[in-house]
Amino acid sequence: MTYDTVIFDNDGVLVERTDFDVLREATRETFSEFGVTDLEPDHVDDMTVGATPRQVDSICGTYDLEPETFWQARESALSRAQQVEVREGRKALYDDIDTLTDLDAAMGIVSSNQQETVDFVLEHNEISHRFGAAYGREPTVESLDLRKPNPHYLERALSDLDAGSALFVGDNESDIRAAERAGIDSAFIRRPHRTNWELNVWPTWDIDSLDDLHSVCSA
Repeated sequence: MTYDTVIFDNDGVLVERTDFDVLREATRETFSEFGVTDLEPDHVDDMTVGATPRQVDSICGTYDLEPETFWQARESALSRAQQVEVREGRKALYDDIDTLTDLDAAMGIVSSNQQETVDFVLEHNEISHRFGAAYGREPTVESLDLRKPNPHYLERALSDLDAGSALFVGDNESDIRAAERAGIDSAFIRRPHRTNWELNVWPTWDIDSLDDLHSVCSA
């Protein structure tokens, strides 16, 4: 099957992931901005990665914080921290991204990271023009329910790109599940952090690099 559209997850696929400690410190600093310094360590971790709206409400209630106000501040802090990592070269594009230059397909991005962060990565690296759609999350508590495996943003990108036969490339099981729910094929990329990862899902393709997409898209 040939694909006329390829959509990518961002972190861990096109650009290196952010060190967890960087994100964790940004979360801790956000609490400090609101005068909260005596924190349960688990609360910092829970609000750094994988938070659900229910967790945000519960943890903010513990410290008498307004959830939406705190969360917007947290989103801005984490985005700023990641922008520093990009500028300093610690969150760089993967070397094989240049192989996408002559990929015969429309391309897009769907990330569970902030829209602000996705936009900065593209603009800083001067590659925005390569992607006809690029979606991250809005800085709201409600957007947490729209993260993959929810296909919400993926379906928006597919519509924007007027996709016929599409492929979603990711490095997490949630990416593969989102593709399934959107009714499209998927490719799991074996970046260094996923070399020996055992999957509990079944992607259409299992690839080692972005260069493999040339043969996949014309298979």
